[in-house]
Amino acid sequence: MATVTRATARQGKPPRAGADPAGPKGCTNFKLRQLTRRVSQHCEPFFAASGLKTTQYSLLAHVDVLGPVQPSQLARRMGLDASTLSRNLQPLLAAGWVELVAGGDARSSLVQASAAGRAKRAEMKADWKRAQLALNRRLGEERVARLHALLDDCLALLDG
Repeated sequence: MATVTRATARQGKPPRAGADPAGPKGCTNFKLRQLTRRVSQHCEPFFAASGLKTTQYSLLAHVDVLGPVQPSQLARRMGLDASTLSRNLQPLLAAGWVELVAGGDARSSLVQASAAGRAKRAEMKADWKRAQLALNRRLGEERVARLHALLDDCLALLDG
């Protein structure tokens, strides 16, 4: 699917005065979302038998590695707002893969992976690895490494 920009809509016409032909074209947000959707479409078949979506596996993995963790810290680490995290945790809580436990005081709670959640993550790790390796082959390992470095740089700039 091609991205429609004024430049592509003006096909055959010379660029406007002052336009930078080497500069960014189109909407960065749209392009990133488009890439995310395509990568998800690539990965979902690897996860289909598990009953988890790639986003749920990612959340389960973060909870397993970071937990027990305060929901606010988990949201911050994953770049999510509190309501999105709460909504995304619901299916994992319902399945018994994550659990809420008492925090340091009566007003706080922590999220942690349950024994079933740790087992589910371990079971799915091979599927995740196959999806990653297949994507690396399709895009090229060097390109994927450059993409990861560029994304890390951009995230640091946006967080700073």
